[in-house]
Amino acid sequence: MTTVLALLAFVLAVGAAARSTWSPCGLSMLSTITPLAERGRGHRYGVTCGWFVLGATAGGLFLGAVTSFLAAADRLAGPSPVVAGSVGLAASLVAFTSDTGQAGIRVPVHFRQVNERWLDAYRPWVYGVGFGFQIGCGLATYITTAAVYLMVVLAALTGDPMVALAVGGVFGLVRGLAVLATWRATTAPALLAFHRRFAAREPAARRAVLGCSAVAAGVLAVAVGPGPAVTVGAPVLVAAVLGRTVCAVVRRRRTPVMPGPAAVATMPRPGSGRPADGPGGSVRVG
Repeated sequence: MTTVLALLAFVLAVGAAARSTWSPCGLSMLSTITPLAERGRGHRYGVTCGWFVLGATAGGLFLGAVTSFLAAADRLAGPSPVVAGSVGLAASLVAFTSDTGQAGIRVPVHFRQVNERWLDAYRPWVYGVGFGFQIGCGLATYITTAAVYLMVVLAALTGDPMVALAVGGVFGLVRGLAVLATWRATTAPALLAFHRRFAAREPAARRAVLGCSAVAAGVLAVAVGPGPAVTVGAPVLVAAVLGRTVCAVVRRRRTPVMPGPAAVATMPRPGSGRPADGPGGSVRVG
């Protein structure tokens, strides 16, 4: 079970990091750390990107270090493989349900972004490392997908602190390398064309990370067996159905009722001062 959890955690690390590039914070980095922008500031794009990747990797390792403490605690607790797999399965189903948005319930996130004033106030290595570290941490800036949480849970359930540390490092490295996507956008039209293409790929990235969560849930369901899988999956499924039903009812009540054609025809024109002719005769308005 430890090997299965570790492999899934690494898959989620890559998928969640790639998906997070489409967050407002990730898109901001692809707009501010570019060959065109760095040349305008008198800096070298390659050097700034190097600092950014270094900072993001360090941020990912910091996240991995925190997760390694959770992994050590899991090892001390000594849960059975079935229990560890069942917890991972529940977390995978919750993450998948949250990201689909079908239940109307999402895991808690925050919308913090990096301070772009650093670009004008500090040297390239300062804002490169600073921005990269915050983004590489995964939980310090805008959280786009619940797969980030799922990655942490699966890494902790391995019970291996070194695996947890490595998972965080991979996450930070992938997030940092994303800044190199604009390396050929050396002119304003090229940068605009890049962002158009990049925005068009966002739905595919969303589906890909959903697929990662679904694969994790499927693999863990097989690993723990049908009995525990049903025991864990049934409450999550029921909660998702109830959440979607409640949201649909609330949305229906909040939707304003528009008057029908007959009602519109009998309404007085604004400023006319004339009574409206209703089905039962004349009704004076005002």
